[in-house]
Amino acid sequence: MSYEAFRDEELGFTTRQLHAGYDPSEHNRSKAVPIYQTAAFELGDYDRCVRLFDYSEEGHSYVRFSNPTNTVLERRIASLEGGTAAVSFASGMAAISGTLFNICQQGDEVVAVKTLYGGSTSLLEGVLPDYGITCRWVEDEDDPASFEAAITDRTRAVYIECLGNPGMNIVDIRAVADIAHAHGVPLIIDNTFATPYLLRPFETGADIVCYSATKYLAGHGTVIAGLVVENGGFNWLNGKFPAFERFHGEMADSIGEEVLAREMFTKRLRMRSLTDFGGHMSPMTAFFLLQGLETLSLRMDRHVSNAQRVAEFLEAHPLVERVNYPGLASSRYHGLAQRYFPKGPGAILSVDIAGGKRAALELLEHLRVFDYMVNVGDAKSLAVHPASSTHFSQIEEERAAAGVFDNTLRLSVGIEDIKDLLGDLEQAFEHIR
Repeated sequence: MSYEAFRDEELGFTTRQLHAGYDPSEHNRSKAVPIYQTAAFELGDYDRCVRLFDYSEEGHSYVRFSNPTNTVLERRIASLEGGTAAVSFASGMAAISGTLFNICQQGDEVVAVKTLYGGSTSLLEGVLPDYGITCRWVEDEDDPASFEAAITDRTRAVYIECLGNPGMNIVDIRAVADIAHAHGVPLIIDNTFATPYLLRPFETGADIVCYSATKYLAGHGTVIAGLVVENGGFNWLNGKFPAFERFHGEMADSIGEEVLAREMFTKRLRMRSLTDFGGHMSPMTAFFLLQGLETLSLRMDRHVSNAQRVAEFLEAHPLVERVNYPGLASSRYHGLAQRYFPKGPGAILSVDIAGGKRAALELLEHLRVFDYMVNVGDAKSLAVHPASSTHFSQIEEERAAAGVFDNTLRLSVGIEDIKDLLGDLEQAFEHIR
């Protein structure tokens, strides 16, 4: 018997989420991916040490740089995304900040939408400016011309999310990718809410994909983790990225032109953002993530099915002012959802409750299956009041731009029996006076 599923990219998504990137013959034929719980690896001899440290040989020396367990995870997510390479990080924010530091230097700008996760907004507004990297916010993310207007000669990346948080807005990804590429800059997409099962951003023009792998990829609320995947087709030597030109000059002989042509972003991300800042993922976390990935497609089908039913129930309820979910025919993003998310636009939604903040908090207080948490993407259903938690640091105008109001609740719909989720919402509404 010759087991080769680990390297067959023609296999289906669900098959690859179980097999891609792991050859048991390289790991004492253990069928489960082993956890390499060690701080370092033997170098072997002087010559191999030199090859490892000049990067002419792939291998492991110190776990802050790489670990075999993490390598399997990185290969698997790259396969599922259709990318060339990936890097694992200790958290989603480490992945995002590492990505932006890898691309930008003092004096550079990032173009971004206002409907981002609150932590990403805080990074762009409150942290990166201290390092001389500023953000230009898109005035109207529904209008591709607004992206064009925001780009300057100092722009080095355009940054969006697959689905807005918590308003669930959808950006026309292909149109924005074309605009970014016309200006010689990459499009970065945070694909946390969709996962590669619902959206493969590289097929719509993206260059870099970031994840808070804490969410759906892990799926069970047990780990904090981040991932970055590279498409491999962007030209980092187009004159806008002097740091990559220097990196290419330093590494072309040892790494090789062919590898750099498809993985230069990832190679530099690992050597600089990961290793020098020290935000590496533990092998135990990588193991848990691999377990989550094995059931990703199965869970996402149930998540989406439940979310659609919950959204329809809420839209019909007399105590609801508005439901933001692109799967609803009434959503302004329904057309884009059908184009980009044929399997369904995720399982996060926001709802504005009639009666203001008091009514929203009353509903939240009486939920008995949905739990009150800031996390999303868990197999279990979660609810939160964003204005007092995830978007707490933003002023009222900034929250409004992100679709967060005092009467807004965000729901992360899990995989429970749908009758129990609808029943929980119904009984909670009965307590609103």
